[in-house]
Amino acid sequence: MNYRMIASIVGRILCVEALFLVPAVLVSIYYGENSAMRALLLSALFTFAAGLGCMAIPPKTRGYYAREGFVIVALGWIIISFFGALPFYLSGEIPSFVDCLFETVSGFTTTGASILSDPQDLSRGLLYWRSFTHWLGGMGVLVFLLAVDTLGARRGQRGSGQSMHLLRAESPGPDVGKLVPKMHRTAKILYGIYIGMTLLQMLLLRAGGMAVFDTVTTAFGTAGTGGFGLYADSFAGYSPYLQWVVTIFMALFGVNFGIYYLLLTRDMRSVLHNEELRLYLGIMLLSTFAIAWNVRPMYASLGETLRHCAFQVSSVMTTTGFSTVDFALWPEFSRTVLLVLMVLGACAGSTGGGIKMIRLLLLGKGLRSELGRIISPRLVRTTHLGGKPVGEDTMRGVYAFMSTYVAITVASLLLVSLSGYDTETTLSAVFACLNNIGPGLGQVGPASSYALFSAPIKLLLCLDMLFGRLEIFPLLMIFLPSTWRRNS
Repeated sequence: MNYRMIASIVGRILCVEALFLVPAVLVSIYYGENSAMRALLLSALFTFAAGLGCMAIPPKTRGYYAREGFVIVALGWIIISFFGALPFYLSGEIPSFVDCLFETVSGFTTTGASILSDPQDLSRGLLYWRSFTHWLGGMGVLVFLLAVDTLGARRGQRGSGQSMHLLRAESPGPDVGKLVPKMHRTAKILYGIYIGMTLLQMLLLRAGGMAVFDTVTTAFGTAGTGGFGLYADSFAGYSPYLQWVVTIFMALFGVNFGIYYLLLTRDMRSVLHNEELRLYLGIMLLSTFAIAWNVRPMYASLGETLRHCAFQVSSVMTTTGFSTVDFALWPEFSRTVLLVLMVLGACAGSTGGGIKMIRLLLLGKGLRSELGRIISPRLVRTTHLGGKPVGEDTMRGVYAFMSTYVAITVASLLLVSLSGYDTETTLSAVFACLNNIGPGLGQVGPASSYALFSAPIKLLLCLDMLFGRLEIFPLLMIFLPSTWRRNS
C-alpha cells in the first residue's frame, strides 16, 4: 500500500476543495453576510492547510494500483465531506456538527436529503456552497483532477492505467471505459460536456425570468442530480416554463454522458441502438403516463397533470429530488411507482443514482441466459449488450453489487427501524439515501426533512449515501483489514 501517494492525492483533493470555497466567500461578501464570509474563509484556509500538510512528505514512488485507487476515492470523499461541513458549523447556522455533516454528505453525494425545514434560513453564501457541492459531486472531484491533469495522466501508459483505477472507483456503472485513448482527455471531454449543459440550462432559466442566484443554484442542483432547493416548497413556486426546463434537464443529466460524445461525433447509429438509453426513456415515459392516469382527478387540467407527473418521474428516476407537489399525498399506486423508480435510477455514466438501467438490462439478460442453460445444458450461451459480448467479470460484478446492495439495504432498514417510525418512513428514508434521491415518503416526504432522526441514525444514513454514490465497493474496501496489509 503506497500510503504517501494516497496522502498526496487526498491533499490535492483538499486544495481543490479550498479553491472551490472561494466563490462562496465572494457571494457572502456581495450580500454583506459577514458571519458566513468569515466561516467560509476560515474553512477554506483550514482545508488548504490540511491539503498542504498531506502533501508535505513526497511519495517515494508515484505508482499505485486498483487497491490504492479505491482507497483514495473512498477516503477522499469522506474527508471532503468533513471539511465541507465546516462552513455550516463555524457560522453557527447549523449548530450540530452531525447535521452539518449530513447536509454536506447529502450535497457531495448528490442525494439532496436535508435536515433543514426551510433552506431560506441559511445565508446566501452557504446556500451557494450547499448547491455547489451537488455540482462538484455530480461528475466527481477525482474526474476533475484528471481533467486538469494534476494526477500525471500524461505520463505514458502507466499513468493512464493508474488514472483508470480512480475513474473506475468514482464513476457510476458496472464498467467504465475511455471515450478516447488518453485518460486525461476522456476526463476533459466529460467535464466539457458537463459544463456546457450546465451553462445551457442557466441560459434557458434566465430566459424564463428566474433570478440570477436561483438560476445558478438550480443549475448546480439539476446538473449534479442533487435537488437541494432554495425554498421550503422546492420548485412549486416557479412558473410552468421553468418547471418544464428543469424536467427536461433532469432527464438529460440522467443519460450516460458517452451518448453525448457519440452525438458530438455524429455517431447516430450507436445512439439509436443503445439499449440502456431506450430502456431509460421507455420506463420514464411509461411511468409518467401511468401516474398521470392515476392522479388525473387531483388536478384541474390534463396539461397540469402531465407537467407535475413528468417533473416528479424525471426527478425521482434521475435521483434529483426536486418537487413541484407533495407526492407523498398521491395515491398508493403512484407512490409505489415512484418507490420502484427510486431503486432503478438513471443510466450508468450519468450523474444520477440508483442501481442503474444497465444493471437492470444485464440482470434480465443474465436470467434469460441461465434459463436457456437449464433448458439446453450443452448449449453455450453468451450475454450480449448492444451487439457486443459482455465479459464474465462484468456479470460477476453486477451479481456481487446486487447481493451487497440487498445486504446493506436490509441491515440499514433494521437499524433505522429502531427509531420507531412507521414502515413507509423507514423504508423510503433508506431507499432515498442509498439511491441518492433525497426526499422519500411518509415523514421524510418532500414537504418534510430528516431532522427527526437521531444523530446515530443520521450518521448511518450518511454512510448509506456514500455507499450509493461510490457504488458500494470503494467504501467497503476501507473496512477490510486485508486492504491495509502491505503485501495483500
